[in-house]
Amino acid sequence: MLLGVYRLLFAPALVLLAPYYVWRMRKRGGYEQHFGDRFGGFTRVPPRRSGVRRIWLQAVSVGEMLAIGPLLERLRADPTVEVVLTTTTSTGMALANERYSTCTIARGYFPLDAWPCSFRTWNSIDPDLAVLTEGERWPEHLAQARRRGVPVVCINARLSDRSYRRLWRIRPLVPQLMGGISRILAGSADDAARFCELGFPAERVQITGNIKLDITLEPLVPEARATLLQSLGFPPDEPILLGSSTWPGEERAVLMAFRALRADGFRARLLLVPRHAERRGEIIPELEASGFAFHVRSTGPAPGRVDVTLADTTGELRTLTQLADLVFIGKSLPPHHEGQTPIEAAALGKPIVMGAGMSNFRPIAAELVRCGAALSVHSADQLAQVVLSLWRDADRRRSMALAAARWHRVNQGALARTLAALLEELEHSRPART
Repeated sequence: MLLGVYRLLFAPALVLLAPYYVWRMRKRGGYEQHFGDRFGGFTRVPPRRSGVRRIWLQAVSVGEMLAIGPLLERLRADPTVEVVLTTTTSTGMALANERYSTCTIARGYFPLDAWPCSFRTWNSIDPDLAVLTEGERWPEHLAQARRRGVPVVCINARLSDRSYRRLWRIRPLVPQLMGGISRILAGSADDAARFCELGFPAERVQITGNIKLDITLEPLVPEARATLLQSLGFPPDEPILLGSSTWPGEERAVLMAFRALRADGFRARLLLVPRHAERRGEIIPELEASGFAFHVRSTGPAPGRVDVTLADTTGELRTLTQLADLVFIGKSLPPHHEGQTPIEAAALGKPIVMGAGMSNFRPIAAELVRCGAALSVHSADQLAQVVLSLWRDADRRRSMALAAARWHRVNQGALARTLAALLEELEHSRPART
């Protein structure tokens, strides 16, 4: 009954929201190729192979795509398993094609969660196991899985404060809407508790940890580091402040902190990496008004030395973070409150500053602050004060960096636990085709 209401309301809701999403897609670009996938036209899946089980893995965008890399490599090593990979964004699709063409048998866009679109895609992919990452939980997708008897596993599963509040309001309906989920592999104990409070059976919720903690990053060799710094317009011997995955308003805040450093006599450079590269059009006027010499990375190598570089590119953040001496984590200053992931910065042993709004990563942010790897601020003014204070105290920055690296080492292991759970679900799924 409830699924019928969802199906009935989905179409008019889609019509109402279509102008906004069309605007967003045009702004971001890159959706022209394979756009029919969204309507169930994903037909590039090869025929089933005898004795091989098929996994359909959905990773919504760039962050999730980067996180699943080690998992895909492990699955690739198993000749009895093959993976079809879908994503939601054009940047996610570009990354999937660039990095995972040898790990997957097909890549495409996740369908709209309308019955005809989902039904057609399910028929094309025909998986033995469906895997959703982080916050992905689509009622029609789950209904199609349940109808076919296909288990669904949510990995790195989390519930932001906003999602938790929304689901709590309809708590009696959650088991019906999400009943197709076979197992939830929660990223933290807090997330696991929230899922149980919403009505998910405790025996189907397992704390595996966050697979992003198992990333292995190849350090930049000195030659590559020097080349990268030169292309950014930075000298090889000056410290760098990084604004990581910034959102509207935060570039101005980080520029304010950078201005405070320069006013205090520090030699430093600023690297801005916005969460969405297409925002360059609104950030460039901020840089022009700042008075600092700046470079826009998408235009090519910097022609000379600059104070600030805007890295308006996709998929480079992990590499660029290696250059930083202090990292600010974006989407965390008011009015933003969700937060971007601080995991990569911690894994690379970087001292971290973040706004108080880290609801998407609340347990991780709290642990990083508690262990001395990060500091939390509440405003742009406080950010400038804390950045200046840390710049004056190199020993404090070194101590925070060591704490971050130590926290990362202690919390690894989620990848092995996640892989074991997925293979266990596959064993209990329908027999491999012969």
